Amino acid sequence: MIIVLTGIDGSGKTTAAHSLVAAARAQGTEALLLSNYAGRRRMSLLSARLGVRLPGRLADAGETAIRVANVLVSHARARQFPGLVVMDRHLQCQLALRRTRGLPRGRFLPRLIGALPRPDLVVNLDVSPERAHERIVARGTDEESLDDLKSLRDAYRSLPEYTDFVKIDADAPPAEVLARLTQAIGDSGVLKV
Repeated sequence: MIIVLTGIDGSGKTTAAHSLVAAARAQGTEALLLSNYAGRRRMSLLSARLGVRLPGRLADAGETAIRVANVLVSHARARQFPGLVVMDRHLQCQLALRRTRGLPRGRFLPRLIGALPRPDLVVNLDVSPERAHERIVARGTDEESLDDLKSLRDAYRSLPEYTDFVKIDADAPPAEVLARLTQAIGDSGVLKV
């Protein structure tokens, strides 16, 4: 069973992924967390430190290569795992980032999404950009402008895949988000957590 978590920065994807895996294990279910990062945070911090802003296409090329490699490794690991696999981010996240940069969707990522095993559930943790910005500022490890977060949220919502996502209001505290997530999983019939 594969569950993918998507959402803007500050939506609580990583927190929810860790909590979901811990909850599943506490119920006796084998669970594995796999992260599909694109290196965007590190690249943006490095760019800021060097005082250089990468052109959108160049940043996307680097991020896409890293994310695709991570997703392929994650799916290889998931294929060998007998229990619940929670993926923190996936290729849809890169498609949303492309939209925010005004780049075309392209053919490669949509084809790859179609070729990979279909997740049992793709969840979008929907959070207000204002709340996400508060969380990002509080953690102090990266920077995102409120306008960028609004743009990314709009980009997710404009993806053709978005209609198939299970949407969860992620403005709430982590425990409440976990409860909503486990309820959504239970409602889907994929797994009882």
